Amino acid sequence: MKKGKFLGSLGVVSAAALTLVACGKSSNTSNEGAKTASKFPIETKTKAAKQGGSIKVAEVVDTPFVGVFNEELQMDQPSADVSSPGQESLFDTDDHYKINDKGPATLKLDRKAKTATITIKKGVKWSDGKQVTAKDIEYAYEIIANKATKSQRYASQFNIINGMKEYHEGKAKTISGIEMPDGENGRVAVLHCQELKPGMYYSGNGYIWENAAPYHYLKDIPFSKLESSDQLRKRPIFFGPYKVQKIVRGQSVTWVPNKYYWRGKPKLDKITYQVISPNSSSQAIKSHKFDITRVSNDQWKNVKDTKDVNFVAQIPLYYGYLGFKVGKWDAKKSKNVMNPNSKMNNKSLRQAISYAMNTDAVYKHYTDGLSFQIPTLIPEQFGDYFDKDIKGYTYNLKKANQLLDKAGYKKKGEWRVQPNGKPLKIHLLAMSGTAIQQPLIQNFIQQWKKIGLNVSLVNGRLTEFNSFYDKVQNDDPSVDMFLAAWGLSTEPSQEQMYSEGTMSNYSRFVTPENTKLIKEMDSQKAFDHKYRVNKFHEWQKYMNDEAYVVPTMNRYQIDAVNSKITGYSLKPSKLNNGHQLWYQVAFAK
Repeated sequence: MKKGKFLGSLGVVSAAALTLVACGKSSNTSNEGAKTASKFPIETKTKAAKQGGSIKVAEVVDTPFVGVFNEELQMDQPSADVSSPGQESLFDTDDHYKINDKGPATLKLDRKAKTATITIKKGVKWSDGKQVTAKDIEYAYEIIANKATKSQRYASQFNIINGMKEYHEGKAKTISGIEMPDGENGRVAVLHCQELKPGMYYSGNGYIWENAAPYHYLKDIPFSKLESSDQLRKRPIFFGPYKVQKIVRGQSVTWVPNKYYWRGKPKLDKITYQVISPNSSSQAIKSHKFDITRVSNDQWKNVKDTKDVNFVAQIPLYYGYLGFKVGKWDAKKSKNVMNPNSKMNNKSLRQAISYAMNTDAVYKHYTDGLSFQIPTLIPEQFGDYFDKDIKGYTYNLKKANQLLDKAGYKKKGEWRVQPNGKPLKIHLLAMSGTAIQQPLIQNFIQQWKKIGLNVSLVNGRLTEFNSFYDKVQNDDPSVDMFLAAWGLSTEPSQEQMYSEGTMSNYSRFVTPENTKLIKEMDSQKAFDHKYRVNKFHEWQKYMNDEAYVVPTMNRYQIDAVNSKITGYSLKPSKLNNGHQLWYQVAFAK
């Protein structure tokens, strides 16, 4: 389910990483795990399915899920995962993420008229039996754009829809650019735009919202209270194949068939998502406690020989990264404001920190290659948009020291000082995970010590997932840099990630060149594919040089699936649509 970006947690490695603190780099690199995973299928074998049966799905995370059951307000990947049996998007896609007409709604783009027309199919109903309407489409935009909801989904790119900016700023009570030709209870919504964008033909483009919200069910709740309401926390409704039966807050969600589902009756009687600690996941796989469990890459060797399990794998649209705080989000103006005097607003310092990280040695060696360093912020899965010539920040202590020396970060005793002579103390925010996360982070801190940088953890310890992102999103002044991750949208536009007008630009950097390149990659000229590819390459080179956000790693995503199950797939056309996946998962006859 990747219609939009989601906050991710970082992969972790085994206890062997402890040895890296001393040696810094290992020449004994193994790729056996990656070689094995690359041969795994992306889906289970298709077999004749039977009706009935219950399955348990493990949500492998070391913290409770937030549990906001609404796409417009939902940002964390665990909540999106546990919502997936019911949380259906408006559009289906093919395996290249191109929107087709097979889903709950169709999309028609008219470049000349500058309109995007969404038509909901008759019989697409909420789990309370109400038809999904044009108003449900408009209401989703209102939730995102109304400042009272404090939705992290809002970004300036939505201002491409006429009247969106005025609504967001409170100057208008409705969004003038959303037309409902057959009325609020009709099935057609027409978005009148300033211009259409090349990515609009693909899911995850960030300009067209791909979900609807049940206006009839939520309309009486003030926007300011929507996120905390029982309707979104305890009794959510969806139009996907399953409906919520029971929620144990932060721990589990039980789903049963939605009798109004437009595609027909799904095969299973019940799906239960249950939170499980990463430290317990390998034992859960070996004991067959769950029917579907995500493999922690550091534990692969412990589970690889498990019987009666099929392993399916892919490299997801995802990356871990190191971000440097150089500004703040201005909520009144809805934009990022960079502080030129920020401690981390020195390119040489950022580059040196990045060169000192032995990322490849940590992730690649100690997961047998299942996790690995990546060079740019555009994953290789995006084809020619990925610039294969960029090498990224490979481990180089000599270069790191040279950069700091030249920039005036002189050593005063054990530690370097700022160019102005003042002490330099850098506070790193890092996420908790398995038991090994602490020595992994300490490894990086030791690497930075080797170049004379005094780096310590915020509050002296690792921070759990929800508190971590609370600090990052709210620009906690105690944070100088942070190690985080993104689960990405399925269209590579960077407007919703790193523009001046998106809350998701957590480093808060704003430069004229970055703004220019992001606008150009989504411009009218970018309908020419070659032009757009060139702009993506220019942007990657620029971001690599400036190092405000430095990619660290991606990894194989391996799921252990009960061998009796059919229909489970990680293919974009199925996993991307979420509902298609759970509509098809069943026990084999």
